[in-house]
Amino acid sequence: MAIKTEMLRCFCTVAQTGNLSEAATRLGRTQSAISMTLKQLENHLGQRLFESDRKNRLTPLGEQVFHLARSELRQFDDTIRAIEASANAPQGLIRIASVPSVASLIFPRIITNFMEQHHGTKIELRDTHSQQVIDALTTGQADIGIASSQHHINGVQQIPLFSDQFGLICSPHHPLATRKQPPTLNEITSANFIQNDLCHLIEDPNFQTAIEMSHLSIFNTLSLIAMVKAENWVTVLPQAVIHIAQNDLIFREISGLPDRRYVSLMIAEKTPFRRQVDAFCDMLCKINWNDAIHLAAN
Repeated sequence: MAIKTEMLRCFCTVAQTGNLSEAATRLGRTQSAISMTLKQLENHLGQRLFESDRKNRLTPLGEQVFHLARSELRQFDDTIRAIEASANAPQGLIRIASVPSVASLIFPRIITNFMEQHHGTKIELRDTHSQQVIDALTTGQADIGIASSQHHINGVQQIPLFSDQFGLICSPHHPLATRKQPPTLNEITSANFIQNDLCHLIEDPNFQTAIEMSHLSIFNTLSLIAMVKAENWVTVLPQAVIHIAQNDLIFREISGLPDRRYVSLMIAEKTPFRRQVDAFCDMLCKINWNDAIHLAAN
């Protein structure tokens, strides 16, 4: 007997809810059907997945299967959604994954212009961090990706778009915001500093050593900005990020820190709507990114 997708879905739902009754309600099946499916899966594996019949605690094997099955189900569900979306988009579908700073900087204008020129083409845009952009491209869930730093991926074309300087991001009322001289790394990392997922792109060894002392790490852009807006926190981000909250935060160069963030356009070589993807990427490549960043920051 082969392991079927619905077996994994049944198991994951029971593992998440901790009981057969709630799992049956979620899946629209009877408790006996759920129980039988779990038994079939355990018989196939030759080991128990739950410590007891109460289904509220996983065995070591159950923990491992739960982790692997969740990943497989997410990919399966994303694939089904992509297939259905393609079927419902006779004029084409473009799936884009981008880091938030670029998505909010330029996409409102470029998407409007593109859709005016390509009537009927559908666009799906998700903003996420660079690793998930790469994951979306490699698993076939995105046609276009925009990510920080350089990445070499088989089957994905890469085009440099722009670079922007790293600097201090803080409230206009923070003491470091009003100083005449640019703040130093030591002053920043000792002033309620928040580490974020872009900090690892800065190669300066003094900076990397200093941020290890940070007690707070935030990897969601909106949550990070909300904390910095609270006036007593600071972080270090690329300049293009400041436009997300440009009326509430300021960007300052950091003394002795020349590091820059490099942003690349990544294009899947295999995509069902090549003409539309190429047209959208052509628009992206014609943008004067330095001017866009400068205007957004001011």
